[in-house]
Amino acid sequence: MQLDDLYRRVIMDHYKTPRNRGKFDNETLTVELNNPTCGDRISLHLVIEDDIVKDARFTGDGCSISMSSASMMTEAVKGRTFAEAMDLADRFSCLMKGEPAEFDDYEDIEALSGVNKFPARIKCATLAWNALKKGINEESKQ
Repeated sequence: MQLDDLYRRVIMDHYKTPRNRGKFDNETLTVELNNPTCGDRISLHLVIEDDIVKDARFTGDGCSISMSSASMMTEAVKGRTFAEAMDLADRFSCLMKGEPAEFDDYEDIEALSGVNKFPARIKCATLAWNALKKGINEESKQ
């Protein structure tokens, strides 16, 4: 099996069986973003405690890239401090620019590395990550 095939399978697995899809019953920080160029939209729901992302979920609609990226991102940030979550988001931005980035702590994210070859799809992949950054920045100002 070639690496591209493996990456496609990982992306489709997260798309067809998303991790952390849904809302919380209790009050959370919610960030809503959309990508008007293709219609992707996401609501990111974060449980924050002492500058730690205790839990993360998402709702929304979009293409396989945006929804699988949201699934991967919510898995990767759980239990991380704001600084660690922002570092992951920065590394993901590097990945989308075609720059070297490692995700030893959550390798599924690397499946999205091929997206950088399709500039129109980068916004799809980064939508959830941009919601995360916005949420952390808003929460940090309080």
